[in-house]
Amino acid sequence: MPKLAVFPKAYMQALCKDGSMKVSEWIELACSLPVDGIEWYAGFLEMVDEANWPLFRKQVEEHGKVIPMMCCSPDFTIPDETLHQKEIEKQKSWIRMTHVLGGKYCRVLSGQRRPELSIEEGIALAAKGIEACLPLASELGITLIIENHYKDDFWTYPEFAQKMEVFCQLVERIQHPNFGVNYDPSNAFLAGEDPLELLYRVSDRVVTMHASDRFLLSGTIEDLRKEESGVEGYAKRLSHGEIGKGLNDYDAIFKELRRVGFDGWISIEDGIDGFDQLQRSVDFVSKKMREYWP
Repeated sequence: MPKLAVFPKAYMQALCKDGSMKVSEWIELACSLPVDGIEWYAGFLEMVDEANWPLFRKQVEEHGKVIPMMCCSPDFTIPDETLHQKEIEKQKSWIRMTHVLGGKYCRVLSGQRRPELSIEEGIALAAKGIEACLPLASELGITLIIENHYKDDFWTYPEFAQKMEVFCQLVERIQHPNFGVNYDPSNAFLAGEDPLELLYRVSDRVVTMHASDRFLLSGTIEDLRKEESGVEGYAKRLSHGEIGKGLNDYDAIFKELRRVGFDGWISIEDGIDGFDQLQRSVDFVSKKMREYWP
């Protein structure tokens, strides 16, 4: 049966920018939930001090939980060779961080959708970066997971491989036992595409999943397109919603994942409207998991 984790989507500013929340506080909150683990983020302010890494792992494990997944955002579509190599080195440091924390999955991305890049150029750069990190990942027993992503909280441009065709080309290009997909159904909606169609195309490569629901506070997907580039972070009209109350069909999603024998981690991205919302989302996903993996 898959295992359940949570991610501090509601506390990213506090944990990564202004320091108004300490990682130990988030650990205590997350461990009060009926979950198996906590998905980590490489950009927590306190992760700059490597001495903290084993301490955070110990704190989590003392609660009977684990840190299974690392969320990080390499920008492999930088054409400049020196800067591209810096992204590779950053990703390798995040792989080592994942290993120290006891995790088995470390996210990779393609990079930002820079307007000057062609599809072929972007895929080649992204594949080059990911493949450069696979030997270390394999050595440490880490699986690199690429997400059908929308946009990192601190990026200017959206994900290069946001569109299904580009994403699938990149996934198909990299054939390695330590490489798989982190499927996020909500992000497919933001690409103007059907999340189930994407899942059916890559379900045999899915090893982890982000559970979320999305909705627009105003306007349309077309309005979102006009304001998603050139501004750091997410557009203001975009919001995460309580899982089970948005557009995602979790019955269809879990049916397909069960069909292909999925038994990895499902990490919940929610709680923007309060910790109670995160608790309700955990309850919803837990119930669905029991239905499909009794």
